[in-house]
Amino acid sequence: MNTKWKIGHHSSHNVSLLNQHKNGLLVKAFVTAVLLSTITFNLAFANEGDVGSIDKIYHVYLEDKYIGSVSDEKKVKKVIEAKEKEASEKYKGYEVDADALVTIVPEQVFSYKTNDSETLKMLDEQLEVQTDAYAFEVNGKAVLYLKNKEDYEETLKKLKLQYVPEEKLKVFEESKGSAQNQPLKENDKKIIDVLLSETVSGKEAKISPAKILTPDQAVQYIKTGSIEKQVYVVKKGDVLGKIAKEHGLTTKELLALNPGLTVDSLLQIGQEINVTVEKPLVNVQVVYETLNTETIDYEKVVQEDASMFKGEKEIIQKGSPGKKEVSYLVTEVNGQVVNKKVTNEKVLVEPKKHIEKVGTKVISSRGTGNFIWPTSGGYISSGMGSRWGSFHRGIDIARPSNYNIKASDNGVVTFAGWDGTYGNKIVVNHNNGYQTLYAHLSEIKVSVGQVVPQGAVIGIMGSTGNSTGVHLHFEVLKNGSLINPLTVLN
Repeated sequence: MNTKWKIGHHSSHNVSLLNQHKNGLLVKAFVTAVLLSTITFNLAFANEGDVGSIDKIYHVYLEDKYIGSVSDEKKVKKVIEAKEKEASEKYKGYEVDADALVTIVPEQVFSYKTNDSETLKMLDEQLEVQTDAYAFEVNGKAVLYLKNKEDYEETLKKLKLQYVPEEKLKVFEESKGSAQNQPLKENDKKIIDVLLSETVSGKEAKISPAKILTPDQAVQYIKTGSIEKQVYVVKKGDVLGKIAKEHGLTTKELLALNPGLTVDSLLQIGQEINVTVEKPLVNVQVVYETLNTETIDYEKVVQEDASMFKGEKEIIQKGSPGKKEVSYLVTEVNGQVVNKKVTNEKVLVEPKKHIEKVGTKVISSRGTGNFIWPTSGGYISSGMGSRWGSFHRGIDIARPSNYNIKASDNGVVTFAGWDGTYGNKIVVNHNNGYQTLYAHLSEIKVSVGQVVPQGAVIGIMGSTGNSTGVHLHFEVLKNGSLINPLTVLN
């Protein structure tokens, strides 16, 4: 280790100047100049017999800060050497220097006692070793320090690799400046540019080894503004919203920091959740081109036919989707898409229209296929399915605004009368495969064979037959089989 000492010229000085040292009012440059200029002045006041009373002391400065004085400069050297030895053992591979900022100014004075222990203690506490380093600067300001230029270059590479696969980055770096235009492959990304939004530079510097980061630590710091991620450990009673609020985040932001979590995730006690709010010092912008094969939706065309009954449909041409190749120019910042535009589009397969013919002919004896609610409002008091140990064949509707029962669709009455547990019952055949049944009526207002249009009042709600209260029991059959009325009612 090559230690360089900054030592001023030996001279005599008066005691009043020492008092000024104690007050910390002099800088080292001024002290040296004054010492040189006052040699004659001090010795003029000393008789031959007084020469033996002149002592030599040493003023210690750390940069421009006055630390104190000592009686022996070797004591200062020992403190510095101890610091350098300790640092050399702690920071292997670094050449450390503890005395670069230390200046020792000798002075000859009349009898004066120094406080060596206090000065040396203060020097030991405030003295830091330094080593050669490489500053990572953002917009001209040093934000972190690396061991050397190689680590600086490695940090830049690792930062880019956070957002670009290594193989892609390698291809991009090798092709920069080349006139060759690599063909774009399907469902692939071709890197056009990788750049940093801020001005990044590096230069040689001196810094404490303790402040030097590895490239991995540097990348973490550049990405988030902190060297280590802040992690929260889940406790009993924690929920995502509460954790987010405690750390100044929204639930959406917290989920973005933890890709494995969703709003439905069940948190476990002791689970670690990342709550680091990322404040990147440098933003990485990646521009790439991508080629995708995409589906073209087919058009649906409906043709009305007055010769067909309403509710009838006929497919004239079955539709099929097309295919196209689309090139996009995409810009991402720190992995998030900020811009995406189409650069080229080529149709590979034209889509085929789906053409369907639908009937519009309406007669009161034939259903339209669209069923209306058979009461004036109300609610479902019992659904279709298992009930009280048996199967409930339809739905029960209760508490309408009035008790009128309406035909759910056009049709012909095929039953109108009493039917045991159903009480007063009406059955309407809609002549399109559907039948509807209305039960527990207090009054029937139609007769068998009567044609009823959709919405016509056919009876009055009641509680006849096996009924526990005023309501309508409503069933729907399709081609002779029961179906849940809720699947067809509008």
